[in-house]
Order: sequence, then C-alpha cells, then structure tokens
Amino acid sequence: MRALTALGLAALCLGGPLMAPAAVPSYDDRSEIPVEYTWNLAAIYPDLATWEGDFERLEGMIPQMAEFKGKVGTSGLMLLGALEFRDRMNRLYDKLYVFAAMRRDEDLREETYTALRDRIQGLGARRNEVTAFLVPEILAIPEADLWAMVDETEGLELYRHHLDAMLRSRAHVLDEAGERLLALAGEVTGQFGDVFGAFHNADVSYGTVIDTAGNPVELTKGLYRVFQESPDRRIREESWHRFYEAYDEFGTTLAANMSGNVKSHVFEAKARGYDSALEASLDPNAIPVEVYRNLISTVRGNIEPLHRYVALRKRLLGVDTLQVWDMSAPLLDAPRREFTWEEGVDLITDGLAVLGDEYMTPFREGLDSRWADVYETPGKRGGAYSWGSFDTQPYLLMNFRGSLDNVFTLAHEMGHSMQTYFSNANQPYVYADYATFVAEVASTANEAILIEKMMADTSDPEERLKLLNHYLEQIRGTFFTQVMFADVELQMHEAVERGEPLTKASLDRMYNETYAFYFGPELNLEPINGAAWSRIPHFYYNFYMYQYATSYAAATALAKSILEEGDPAVARLMEFLKAGSSDYPIEVLKKAGVDMTEPKPILDTITVFDGLIDSMEELLAGQ
Repeated sequence: MRALTALGLAALCLGGPLMAPAAVPSYDDRSEIPVEYTWNLAAIYPDLATWEGDFERLEGMIPQMAEFKGKVGTSGLMLLGALEFRDRMNRLYDKLYVFAAMRRDEDLREETYTALRDRIQGLGARRNEVTAFLVPEILAIPEADLWAMVDETEGLELYRHHLDAMLRSRAHVLDEAGERLLALAGEVTGQFGDVFGAFHNADVSYGTVIDTAGNPVELTKGLYRVFQESPDRRIREESWHRFYEAYDEFGTTLAANMSGNVKSHVFEAKARGYDSALEASLDPNAIPVEVYRNLISTVRGNIEPLHRYVALRKRLLGVDTLQVWDMSAPLLDAPRREFTWEEGVDLITDGLAVLGDEYMTPFREGLDSRWADVYETPGKRGGAYSWGSFDTQPYLLMNFRGSLDNVFTLAHEMGHSMQTYFSNANQPYVYADYATFVAEVASTANEAILIEKMMADTSDPEERLKLLNHYLEQIRGTFFTQVMFADVELQMHEAVERGEPLTKASLDRMYNETYAFYFGPELNLEPINGAAWSRIPHFYYNFYMYQYATSYAAATALAKSILEEGDPAVARLMEFLKAGSSDYPIEVLKKAGVDMTEPKPILDTITVFDGLIDSMEELLAGQ
C-alpha cells in the first residue's frame, strides 16, 4: 500500500498547488512510529509468555466454578463465594481478551493475535457454559430467603443491586440446560460480526483515486473521510463511488451475513420469551421499549430542521443537484485547518478546563502515559474507540490525520476513557462496567463543551461560521444520522420477526427510503447509496446506535448546565462518571439532571440545531 504523504494530503484537500505539510505524519509500517504515539499494551502483558500464564490460570479456574453447582441456594456464604469466584474469573478473562483484541487491531493482517483473540474467545465460551447454572440457581431461591441472605451475610450487601437486576429478568432466564445451550450457541451466533469485521477491516479494497496532480492514491477508510471533505467535487464523487462500489460488489454475501446476524438476535429473544429482539436488548438495563420508539417518532415528527439544513447546504455549495458526496464538503472558502497531535491535545485540554482539576489531571496524565494509539498504518483497524478492562488503564485507538473532526474524535474517545477511569476507581468490579445506554454521554458532553468554548473564544465571523457548521454537522452525524440508523436497524429486525427475508435488494431499498425521509427532497440519492447499510459495523451491535442519539441529547443538557451553572453542574457530572452501573442507567441519568423517558431532551436538541441554522444564516446575511 502506498501511503499518502502529508505534502500530498495538503494539496489534495485544498485543491491547489503543493504546500508545506501540516506536520501530520504518514507511516507505511507500524515500526516507523515513535513509541510515544503508540499505546502501552506492555503495561497489561509485557510478553506473550505472561499472557499464556494467565490463560492457563483461567483454564484452571473454569472447572473449579462447577464446585458451586447445586449449592448456591444453601447459604449466604455459598452464594457470596460463587459470585466472588465468578467475578475473579471474569476479571481475568477481560484482561486477557482486551490485550489480545487490541494487539489484533494494530494489524488485522497479522494472524498471531487473531489466533490469540480466538483462543480466549473460545475459553470465554467454556466459562459461560460452566457458569450457566448460577443465575437459574439464584432465581430458584425464594425472594424473601434471598434478601435474608443478603441482610445476614457480610459481603453480600455489595451485590444487592446486582441481584435485584437478576430478579427483574426472572421470567426470561431459562433453566440450567437452556442457559447452557444458549451459552454454547453464543460462540456461533457471535461470528457474524467477526465475518463483517474481517471483510471491513482487512479484506475490502477501495481502489485508487486520482489526486489533483493526476496521481493515483490508494483509498483507505481514513482517507475516504478526508476526500469527502475536499473542496474538489470530482475527488469527492470519485472517492464516494470507489468506496461504496467496494461494498456493493459483495452486497449479496454481506446481506446473507446481516440476515444471519439479525436472525441470531431474534432467536435469542424468542428463546428467552421476549416479544421482540428490541425488548430483549433493552430489558437487561431496564430501558423501556418506548424510549427507543419515542426517539424515532419524535425525530420523524420534527424532521423539518434537518431538511432546512440540507437546503442551506445546497444553496451555499451552489450546486444544481445536491449529492450524498456533497454532504461533508466544506461550505466556506477557507483552507482546512490541520492540527498536529500536540495541538489537538492542547486545544482539548484548554476547552475542557471548566471541568476542573479532578477531571483534567488524570486526563493529561493518561495521554502522557500512552493511553492512545495515534496514527493510521496499513492493516490497522479503522475508526476510533476507547477500551480497557477493570485491571488495565483505559486505552483508545485513533487514526489521527489532523482534521478538526479528528480533534473532536479525540475529545470524544477521551470522554469514554475518563468515564472508565472514574468508574473503575470508584466502583467494585461488578458495577464498574457502565451500561451502554449512558456510555456515549460523557464522550459527547466533551465535544459539546469544547465547541461551545471555541465559539465563545472567537469574534471572527469566518471562524464562527466554520464552528457553527461543525456544530451543525456534529448534531447531524451524531444525532440525526444515528436516529436514522436506529430506524433502519429496527426495520431490519421487525422484517425478520414478520418472517420476511433480508436480501440485498430489500436492505438497499429499506436504507434508501429511510435516508430519503430523513434528509429530504433537496438531496439526490443514487441507487448505490442503498448499499451503505453494508459498511456500518454498529448494525452488528444489537441495538446500540440509538444510544448515540439519546446520549447526545443527554450530553447537550449536561454541557449546557455545566457552562451555565459551573461547579454544581460539574459536581453532578463527576458523580455520573463515578456511578458505573451501581443503579439502572435511566436512574443514573436522572441523578445527573436528565430524564430520557421524556421527549424534552430530544426536542431540545432539535431546537439547538434549528437555532444554529438561524445563527449561521444571520452571519451569512451580514457578510
């Protein structure tokens, strides 16, 4: 693979002659990257021999779990022992798994860590199988007896909320044989996401794009985003077609894989006695189905501001027909500012200073101690994420190319990492892994606080216009687009639940029709746009994406209160970050001041979006 140099990147993005690079380096191989820009996974395991030692230790623990079988309800001490032993196993598994998976993500072409990840995943299936008796035995204890055990046994009080959550799901927990069967099936049904991941991150090739100098440049996921933000419409169109043609070519295969993925969700929901896959996904965290459905219906019923923004984009670009590849094009005649990694970090730390030393000290120390893996290299997993385990520091993967979007991505992923840091520091293992429903709140609040600070700090109309546009794009991408994805995901599952097949044709049609409704009549959709469903990893995450939108609405409310109230709101945020899963996620958010069972946060976010359009139009009218 021929890497695009920073020099060529500057020329391509600006559509003009070659310029001095913006100091965003490009690497052909991971070994070329200075160590300070790589994550320190040696802090987890310094070598494979150490990993193998813990793997063997976990192998030895798994059969020991069976010693509790049939005895869990006999005494509080036996119940406590089973829960504590399970947690020790799970902690060790988490540590082994995140190391293998993150090492794999450094280069998906390298089979060593794929094999390592598969080995620990297989051991995890054995762990699930041997612990399948635990929940059914706990649920077989009469409720009054269970709470008496908790009251009378030192150490069991810690598990009170955990046990309450189990009792909530009593009707959907199978007997031991059923739970064992589902545990065995999980290793098979989990493969659909892995198949897609292998294709999406390692096998797919996007071909080349001709740059402004007439040179072919190999397209990557990271460069695709850059090309879509180019002022050169020819480059945007060409890269868009190359990108989606790569997925469309394998659409029949990817549709079969997606069908299997959705059917696996429906299978487990039916096996557990739920009315739908949606209910099965939301119920473990006590999220009412109405929260999901009301999100979609509220946005569908108030979609006009998004149509208004699409029309504004068409007008500002001056095109007769607005195409999908115009949706990320710069609206202003100004060079795209690029940031070095250090400049991005400084911008974020300045913008988030309102959060105070309790937050910012570990924030800075984390980046200085190599939490982050910074630059894109061939074979590296695309995108960005934050991860880790209870017994590791938080880690984050980036593919940093110096754009303002990259800076906000860093602020976002560090929000995840900081929530993990504070949750691990303040909760026991059983409550440290916060629910996915609240997982995007802290990260998105960081973005909202940062952009409000940047807008407040500038009086330059042109700079303010750029920030307004970025803010609008952020809401479009993180809120409206994620609601659209959630809408499509629900349609996929409901089609299977009605007995309808998911094929390339039906999925393409479903996606394009939904896309057309959300983005309105001013945007032209080519048929191949329907293939976009096939390149979205989160469709394999079982109703995850709606939480980006609910989290964005919650984060907007939290950021607004922090900027308006100061320290009292920061204190509420810190308690939220430390809460983990010590309460149900709806309740954790209520304590932070946001009620997601109501439509108000959703409507408030749409109102913010509409107001930003007003501000942008006013500034443009004054120029």
